[in-house]
Parts: sequence; structure tokens; C-alpha cells
Amino acid sequence: MTIAFTLCIALAAVMGSASAAAQAGPAQVGTVKNIVLVHGAATDGSGWRGVHDILTKDGYRVGVVQQPLTGLADDVAATKRIIDRQDGPVILVGHSYGGTVITVAGADPKVRALVYVAALQPDVGETTNQLPASMPGKVPSSDVQVTKDGFLFVDPTKFAFDVAADLPPAQAKYMADSQMPVAAAAFDTAVTVAAWHDKPTYGIVATDDHVLNPKLARWMYKRSRAKVSEVKASHLVYISHPDAVARVIETAARAVK
Repeated sequence: MTIAFTLCIALAAVMGSASAAAQAGPAQVGTVKNIVLVHGAATDGSGWRGVHDILTKDGYRVGVVQQPLTGLADDVAATKRIIDRQDGPVILVGHSYGGTVITVAGADPKVRALVYVAALQPDVGETTNQLPASMPGKVPSSDVQVTKDGFLFVDPTKFAFDVAADLPPAQAKYMADSQMPVAAAAFDTAVTVAAWHDKPTYGIVATDDHVLNPKLARWMYKRSRAKVSEVKASHLVYISHPDAVARVIETAARAVK
């Protein structure tokens, strides 16, 4: 359970490849103008600020989900609440454990494409815990602390190295001190639907990710036939490289017919 959490902590997003960023160029809002961003465990939606600001400047309407992290069903419900507020088709984006959330919430008919940012991508019948257990990252399970009521934190003294190695030290420390705990039970809940089977999918691999093994990310994205970008970044690539992550999201928004 703790191994999976280390795979799921976090905030979010990945820097698209240099070529993907170059191809995207200045954004032009196409078929889809609504973007919904879903954070991972141990963080909240504020981590998406950089990506949000780029997308809104480029003309997109952006909704940021604040999941309670009290269980998969609760987190999916919180995501659907924001999807419902959009005035048309949606590109749904998830980071880390947020990938499990968008896999389920992405079945909503408004969702036209999925973007996984250093994110888990389970299939029907799989749990969040199963995937990282099959191909662990570099974060030892001892770095995850469990509360008496079953919520998980990353050891604050290990957070920077484990999760945020390419962020400024002061920022990483603040994030370590302001973690939002996630219910351990969320990672043992089996996924009942996998929207990536039916919708265009994009995946961002953070090549210096200690949490989500890059080999596992590549395997999952290959299984889903996702269009893949790779970025030399930590698990919190969407914070350290918001421009690259935004370019991938905009590419997905323009590609949907």
C-alpha cells in the first residue's frame, strides 16, 4: 500500500518533449476550449498554477479540481462536479494518483481526450496499488507515514528528494509541510471503467521521476496507445516545467475532432 502511495504522491505534470513543444507553438483554441486539471495525492490544486496561467493566457477555460482525497469514489465525484460546470467538451488532465481518477471520471461524455502527467493509468479491475507494486520506483516505503486513521503522508524530510528534486529547496520544503493526506483505502479500490480504451490519450513521462518508475509509465502508455512525450524532470514536472505540460495539453485540445 505504501509503495503505491509513493507512486501516487502528488502534484502534477510533465514537460512535453522539446519537439512537441515546438510543434505546438502559440496556442490557438480549437475544437475543445475547456481544460480540467486533477491533482494527485499529498498535494492540492494550487500546484497547477503555472499550467493554469499559461492555458488561460492562451484562451482556454481552465477548471482545477480540489479532490478531498478521502476515497476514489469521492475524488471521482469531485472531478465530475467540475466537468459538469464546463460549457462544452473537455480535455481531462491528471497527475500521479490523479491518473486513476481521470481514468474513471473520463468516461463522462463531455470528456474528449485524456492527458496523463507522470500519472497512473489502471485498467478495469486494477487498483492504484497494483501497478507500482509490479515495477517500483526509487522511493522506499519507509518514507511514507501512516496516520492512526489510515491516511498517508510523505516524510517531510524526504519529500524534496523523493518527489520534488528539481524544485527550489524553499518551495519543496513548503510543499512538504503543507501536504494534503490521502486515504490509504483509495489505492485499494478497483477501477470499474477505463476511459482511455475509448478516448484519445496523451502521456507525459518524467524521466527523473523517483515516485513513478519511468519504465512503468512507458509500459502503461504503450498499453493505452497514448501519444507520449518525455521530459527530464522529477515527479512534479508540471510544476517545474509548466510550459511543456501546457503545450501537450494544448496539442490534445487542438487534435480532437
